[in-house]
Amino acid sequence: MTRPARLEALDGSPEAVRRLTPVGHLWYAAYGSNMHLDRLTCYLTGGRPPGGLRTHPGCRDPRRPARTTPVMLPGLLYFATESQVWTGGRAFYDPGPTRGPAPADGAPGRPGRYELPARAYLLTLSQFSDIAAQEMYREPGRDLDPTEALTRGRSRIGPGRYETLVCAGLLDGFPVLTLTAPWSSRDITVNPPSAACLRHIAAGIVASHGWSTLRAAAYLAGCPGAEGHWTVAEIAALLTGPA
Repeated sequence: MTRPARLEALDGSPEAVRRLTPVGHLWYAAYGSNMHLDRLTCYLTGGRPPGGLRTHPGCRDPRRPARTTPVMLPGLLYFATESQVWTGGRAFYDPGPTRGPAPADGAPGRPGRYELPARAYLLTLSQFSDIAAQEMYREPGRDLDPTEALTRGRSRIGPGRYETLVCAGLLDGFPVLTLTAPWSSRDITVNPPSAACLRHIAAGIVASHGWSTLRAAAYLAGCPGAEGHWTVAEIAALLTGPA
């Protein structure tokens, strides 16, 4: 198992934010299907991921991430709305709720304090901005301004489902940012994810964090939206059976 990188606390003081801006590079903390590097590559270079229904135009800068590392984010992964890429529920991050620690191999998690596994990619601001645009099915080409997220920890850059920036902290002097919805997991009806979506997330967890297939499957089977609809065995079979 790979030890995840430890994030530094965010200091949103004007002096600290001035040291971080203008932002040239940042860590994009992917917690959904973008944890799978092949899926993220479709956003960077353009293309359609296996099992997906949309072809992405790619980023202005198609280079691979400069670095990648596993991280843990405080909060909750849940599935809701309906994905036009995978069908089934989309993956969202709620930094507010807490649940129990990541389960041991084969053991579903139980309520308590929780952190969710994510995969951080060191990208340029333009790459991150273009990924954000493609998440909203828009053409890439405009850089985001992360200043408010660095100052307040969160910034709503638009009304869409992936137009809320969350800054989870710092890693090696670069801000760690992710994209999620403006609502709370308690304010929306969950929706089970598709097999293709779960396969990409589970494979990304195994590859980046070094978790066993059963541990990744148990974690995902306990997430709202998947819980009660997907069993540990069914999710594990997605990684061992034909794609």
